[in-house]
Amino acid sequence: MVERGRDEQHRVASSLELFFDLCFVVAVAQGGVELVHAIAEGHTGSGVINYARIFFAIWWAWMNFTWFASAYDNDDVIYRVVTLVQIAGVLVLAAGVSRAFEDDDFTIVWLGYLIMRVAMAAHWLRAARSSSGAERKVALRYAGGVLVCQVGWLALMLTPDWAVQSWIFLAMAVLEMCVPVFAERDRQTSWHAHHIAERYGLFTIIVIGETIAAATVAVKSGIQEHDALGELLPIAAGGLLIVFAAWWIYFAVPIHDRLHDNRQAFVWGYGHYLIFASAAAIGAGIEVAVEQAVGEAHLSRTAASAAVTVPCAVFLVMVWALHARFFKVGLAQQLTLPVSALAVLACTFAGHWAVLAAGIVTTVTVAVGTALSARGGRKEQEAQAASW
Repeated sequence: MVERGRDEQHRVASSLELFFDLCFVVAVAQGGVELVHAIAEGHTGSGVINYARIFFAIWWAWMNFTWFASAYDNDDVIYRVVTLVQIAGVLVLAAGVSRAFEDDDFTIVWLGYLIMRVAMAAHWLRAARSSSGAERKVALRYAGGVLVCQVGWLALMLTPDWAVQSWIFLAMAVLEMCVPVFAERDRQTSWHAHHIAERYGLFTIIVIGETIAAATVAVKSGIQEHDALGELLPIAAGGLLIVFAAWWIYFAVPIHDRLHDNRQAFVWGYGHYLIFASAAAIGAGIEVAVEQAVGEAHLSRTAASAAVTVPCAVFLVMVWALHARFFKVGLAQQLTLPVSALAVLACTFAGHWAVLAAGIVTTVTVAVGTALSARGGRKEQEAQAASW
């Protein structure tokens, strides 16, 4: 298992990687379903915390494999089998999501995570066996770090107190995220910038697609069971506008040009936890808004609206922080997404029209951003022409 080149031409995601992503989104969808139930029943605090914990396990396992595959994917039989074991692990994790939310029992979730992480360590040990010198040292650090962290997660599982568990979780999450920093402190792996950007983009599309699917099912059920088309139409229209805008905004700039070394890559890659989690939570929020509109959710209209607007605002801010701000010229372009996020939050208090208002705000954001970028491009062309 030899490192692939960073300058490899025409590097694209493999069919196995796409299959990997689709299976991981199954777990994301389960987390979203349970988040909807928790919020609708008035358990917002515990629901959000459990969602964050489960999403971390999904995201971190996905992210570790993605960067490893970018550097070492050789698509041989052993590589495929070990990767399929990771897929089996995330499906085990998905099977335990309901129990984690309902009974605070994370045993099955932990077991699924353990399967994924041991398989990931096996990948790194195989890479170490095929390498030497600094490269081998990096691979062994990764494998050792991954395995040591599993001891900490076991300690969390053996702790009965929920509050203590939360602190252990935070400590272990930080420790897990320190492993790549420690492993690559002397030498970075040969990940491929364009391939990484494509992988993150594809996962974003899949998560957004799952959001659309979940929201569609919720609206359909509301119409069939409660004949509430008038109540649900603004939510459906607003949700669709938000999702369309989310796709447009995320892919507005060629972010692979920014991924030169680990300093940018770690911040960008880690920051996607909030992008992925918020994108998935938008769909859950739309479902909550639907349930509130038909009288099945035990929370206020404002709280139901916040279930949509808060993750939408987080998504906008994080895309600006990780993507857009590096490509914006002038104050107007820089402020477009942050101001839009504030406007979306203000829509929370728009009552029955909150989701539709948020959708209109995000659509206007796309229009304004596109117009400003086009104007900036024309000015740049005019300046270049004048210099000649």
